[in-house]
Amino acid sequence: MKSVTRSLRVLEAVAQHQPVTVGELTKLFGLPKSTVQRTLVTLNEAGWLRANRRDTTRWEIGARVLAVRPAALQGSSLFAAAREPMVRLRDALNETIHLCVPDALQCMVVVDRVDCDHPVRTFHAIGDTSPLHATATGHAVLAHLPKYEVDEFAAGTLEGYGEETITDPVELRAELRRVRDRGYAVNHNQYRPGVCAIAAAVLDGDGVPLAAVAVSLPDSRFDPDRLAELGRLVTDTAAEITARHLG
Repeated sequence: MKSVTRSLRVLEAVAQHQPVTVGELTKLFGLPKSTVQRTLVTLNEAGWLRANRRDTTRWEIGARVLAVRPAALQGSSLFAAAREPMVRLRDALNETIHLCVPDALQCMVVVDRVDCDHPVRTFHAIGDTSPLHATATGHAVLAHLPKYEVDEFAAGTLEGYGEETITDPVELRAELRRVRDRGYAVNHNQYRPGVCAIAAAVLDGDGVPLAAVAVSLPDSRFDPDRLAELGRLVTDTAAEITARHLG
């Protein structure tokens, strides 16, 4: 049992400090380097951890952790509250609908999806992650966070994924103000080329963003003239999920 507890603590430490080296974990726990290394290798073999792609001496959370969280959420009141409104939104638009939750300020995680029947459509697997600064769901969540949290986030690296990605902190703050004013966020090729989305935040009773619901569609079907209509439908759906979750 002691080894299981140690493994869980190492897993939690990697999640908090990722990407992290063996040496950094050794100092954190005061354990022999060989013990930490064996624990990391075991967790890696089980799919819970992986080596960072850019620096293989550093460790980060693996895909299995990302898959477990959505599975756990499927039994939650948030998941239950969102499912029916998401289906109705899909039926109204015949576009793919996603529900995403923030993983602290690290990323957005897809926890549910309702597919459309178009032969050409967007696809994000359950458990997929995406950056907050380059997605509609991320902007919807960031727009409802306190200023100090947004400042903390914007102080980090805003990676560029294409010409449309917002990488300037000043520009990001301006975009978040626009999201707050109109009630929904728009992603037009900011993260993945040819993929667009409109999203709105699902809030708790204190106005804290718990999740974001989004309609996702290919750029070929993105019509700027319908943006206000799509935004209203998405914000209405997010408001209904909020009400059902709180009720």
